[in-house]
This record gives sequence, C-alpha cells and structure tokens, in this order.
Amino acid sequence: MATKSLKARKSQLSDTQRQLVILNEKPFNGTLPTFKAKLDLHNLDLKPKNLEIFQINLGYMCNQVCAHCHVDAGPDRKEMMSKENLEKCLDIIKKHKIKSVDLTGGAPEMHPLFRWFVEKASAIGIEDFIVRSNLTIIVANKKYYDLPDFFAKHNLHIISSLPFYKKEKTDRQRGKGVFDDSIKALKMLNKVGYGGAGKLKLDLVYNPGGAFLPADQQNLELDFKTSLKEEYNIDFNNLFTITNLPISRFLDFLIASENYEEYMHTLVNAFNPAAVENVMCTNTLSVRWDGYLYDCDFNQMLDIKVDSKCNHIDLFDYDNMKDRNIVINQHCYGCTAGAGSSCQGTIA
Repeated sequence: MATKSLKARKSQLSDTQRQLVILNEKPFNGTLPTFKAKLDLHNLDLKPKNLEIFQINLGYMCNQVCAHCHVDAGPDRKEMMSKENLEKCLDIIKKHKIKSVDLTGGAPEMHPLFRWFVEKASAIGIEDFIVRSNLTIIVANKKYYDLPDFFAKHNLHIISSLPFYKKEKTDRQRGKGVFDDSIKALKMLNKVGYGGAGKLKLDLVYNPGGAFLPADQQNLELDFKTSLKEEYNIDFNNLFTITNLPISRFLDFLIASENYEEYMHTLVNAFNPAAVENVMCTNTLSVRWDGYLYDCDFNQMLDIKVDSKCNHIDLFDYDNMKDRNIVINQHCYGCTAGAGSSCQGTIA
C-alpha cells in the first residue's frame, strides 16, 4: 500500500521533485546514511570560501541528446538567459573582480547572444574564461565553423566532453557520429593553437559510461593523450574525470538498469573526507538561465537554490553569499567519492 502511494505521489510531482523524493526516501532499509550524517561522522562542515568561479548556464538548448546528460539538454529545450540577466552577470563579474567565468549549457554557443557576451566579458579582463563546448557544435552548422578562431581571439579556455578515445564507446554514450565530429572539431582547435604549449588551453572531460567510478585521472589522461596523438595527431592539455551524479538522465538510467541501490552504496563506501575541503560548491556560484543562484550546477538541476534571501542575481549580495550555508543532499556523495569530483576534475 505504501509503495503504491509513493508511486502515485511521484507521478504528480515535477521532474526535480521526483528526483529528490527518490534520493531522500529512507533507502535500502536504512543502510544508506544521509550525506549530512556522513559529514558529521567525520566532524566536517561545508562552508563557502572566497567566490572564485562564476558559472553561468546560458540555457539548456543543445544539438545533442547525450544518454547521461545531467542537464537533460537537447534541441527541444527553449530556456535561454535574457539579455537583461546577462548584463546583470557582467555587472557582478566586473564589480567583484571574479577570477574565473565558466559558460555552460546545453551548448552555450547556441545562445544567440553568446558572442556578444564573450566580447563584453573579455573586455572586463578575466583570468580564466571558460567555455564548456561539446565539440560537435563546431561542425554542426556553417555558422559555427569559425568558433575556433573566435575562441582563440578572446583567449577562451575550452573544456570539452569526450567520453572516450575510441569511437564505439563515445557514440554509445553520446550518439552515432559524435566521435568523428568531435575529432574534426579537435583538429580545428589544434589548427588555431589550442592544446599545445601556448596560452590557448584545451581540456577534455571524461564521464564513466556506466554505474561505476572513473578510473585514475592521471593514468586515463596518459591513455587519452597517447591514443589521440597516435591515431589522429590530436593534442590537448589536461583530462578531467567527473563522477556521474545520480540525477536527471543518469538517475533514470540507474533505475531502469536496476543499478541505483548498488551505485549509491558505491558512492557512500568510497566517501573520501579529504575531498570535502575542495568540492566546487565552496568556491563556485552557479547561475541558472533565469537568474536564480545555486551552490553548484548539480543543485541547479535539482532546483535546490542557495540558502539565502539573495537567491537571484537581482538580489545579489557578495557578503551574504560568503555567509550562507551550502545546501547538501544525497547526490553530493558523487563529488566526494574516491578522488573526488568537480567541474575541474579530481580534487583529492
């Protein structure tokens, strides 16, 4: 009877609410501790440090529909950040001298004001201006063919997802033809100077293709570099491994494949206290396309806003952000498992 009631309740919830119900049910006969209980056990507390990274999600539109996308992005998503909100982001970046700006999506390049924003933000002067590109957007349409030159002109730091250095695994996770298009895009980026010893940085991101933790980042980077160089004469700077968090499409995959309980136990058993110190929510603020503020990109996807009355860029208050409590939930185990995980790779 209780199970039927829960199923009925889930069917009436929004997708983010449904995910939170799944994550926060007292699961597996009480054998899975809450993330808060795990922190308390190790006498740990998560508090913000100085704000170093201002991560802006320009919208959820994307030219791809990847199997494990935590943003649930795709060509049918119409959410886009308004020019008004983009201008407010620029004001915050300038006023508070933010060191790093991280543009993400979807495919951020598909936003009609992407180039305008990059030009305006570049004029402010940013130490590390990141664009998270899926690579295939560069070769998706003629209007994007000049993106490598545009990236280079503004000294953008490109961080791109490439699930594996072999075609079969990449296409299985991201769709048929994605690997070949990614190789073409990487060659275009190399041609304008990305991935070498110069100032133009090209980093790749690896997400596991299943319900398991990523392999050692350093060893995997060597494998990627060796294979891509020998097979395609492609260079890149760093490989970042990121653990798949149990949200959005990956959560649906875990449930459909009946791996959810096992995966959650894997994350809990791999909890690493040393990773807590450097999780991205301590120095990053995530801005959704509609201006709402989140402790991280993953909280954004669950619509868990910052614990502050100043939870929108209209109300942005730098001091208030520093004094807030970071909002945690069960998915946070993904960032503290093994070597830890952040948008810049391992952290422990």
